[in-house]
Amino acid sequence: MDLAPARTRVIDAVTVRPGHPLAGTVRVDGSKNATLPLLAAAASLGRGVRLSGVPASADVQRMLGLLEQTGYRVARPVAEPGGVIVAPKEHPVTAPDLTDAARIRASYYLVAPLLAAYGQAALPWPGGCQIGDRGMELHFTVYEAFGDTVLVDDSGYRVLAAEQAREKVALTLPFRSRGASIAAICRAVAAGSRLELGNPNLSPETTGVLAALRSAGWTTHADSQKITLASPPGVPTGTIAWTVPGDKIEAGTLACAIAATGGEGRVEGINGPDLKVLADLLDWAGVPVTLAPDAITVHPARAVSGRPLRAIASLTPDGLDADFEPALMALALTLPGIHMFADDINPGRHGNLLPQLARLGAVIEELSPTRCRLTGPQRLTGTTVKATDIRTGSALLIAGLTARGTTTVSGLDQLRRGHADLPAKLRALGADLTDVPR
Repeated sequence: MDLAPARTRVIDAVTVRPGHPLAGTVRVDGSKNATLPLLAAAASLGRGVRLSGVPASADVQRMLGLLEQTGYRVARPVAEPGGVIVAPKEHPVTAPDLTDAARIRASYYLVAPLLAAYGQAALPWPGGCQIGDRGMELHFTVYEAFGDTVLVDDSGYRVLAAEQAREKVALTLPFRSRGASIAAICRAVAAGSRLELGNPNLSPETTGVLAALRSAGWTTHADSQKITLASPPGVPTGTIAWTVPGDKIEAGTLACAIAATGGEGRVEGINGPDLKVLADLLDWAGVPVTLAPDAITVHPARAVSGRPLRAIASLTPDGLDADFEPALMALALTLPGIHMFADDINPGRHGNLLPQLARLGAVIEELSPTRCRLTGPQRLTGTTVKATDIRTGSALLIAGLTARGTTTVSGLDQLRRGHADLPAKLRALGADLTDVPR
């Protein structure tokens, strides 16, 4: 008797029901936002790099596939889950067609590896989350500072490497763009140029790349005024090892979920200082937290503070990472006070998030396309909502844990772009989540 081939069950949605306060201990995956620039830096180095803690999120796996298409060797040791080796190899004569790069927002990180391999980079416009255009003008300014030529059309852009690498490149950014800062760093690595970058972004993702390059022999310095970078003498050889940090955004999302349900739990596997701004906001709002070097613990609120949250995303050093804002908004719906939110960095995010929260009954006043306020606490009612981007999906899971009745969150493919399995971590804390097969 012939047997039909087994079909893989695809989970496109999850039902969320309120229940007991979340409790327990959970460990986060490696950070998508940190992995992508580390992969770009590794490919730009021209030597083997062994990374550990690489997450299974869809965007990271797609980037690994794109690096393979680009002509780099990408190995995944069977005995080391989360381990990846990126190394140079013989490249094809012509650069590959990378149309699939349009599916991720951080595809621009491929420019430096492509220039290192082929002397040119042709890419489609960035895709991924629909949270506003990913402005590339500042990236193009970076490449032109290196003497590169930039050509654009409706389908994408092309960067042609300077005929001769510049020994030193100095430029100052008009604002502290993380993408442009990392683009400049990786371009300097690919060219072997000395870099002086004024007004840099100093997020953990940027300083993490600098720390990784120091381990590869590069001389680096970073302060609020300037980043400097210089190549090591000679031609270093041998494989080096880098570790991807734990996902601070996943940890912050889980911490907000625990707080929203009035629970107590510990989230491990992170660099504690990366969550200091979030922890300070929670403590101000009356949610006591303990921040350790490698974990954040949320405790039950001793008393309702009534103090308002002001979750204002900022690119300044020690500012609030914009990716924390949606989870904080979902939490604020459970807290007394008039709470303010702003994300001028991703101007389309509120256009995704607010309508979905409104479907649950949330009343949020839009002050502008990127700024809003709400008065809590509010009572939500479960219904069907959609994860239109990664962070909206995370916020909807939190909101569903506090809503009356059942909330069905669809669009999990978007959520998996940033988190391999966030629902599983919530279940580990006691959340009542049930998969809905497609």
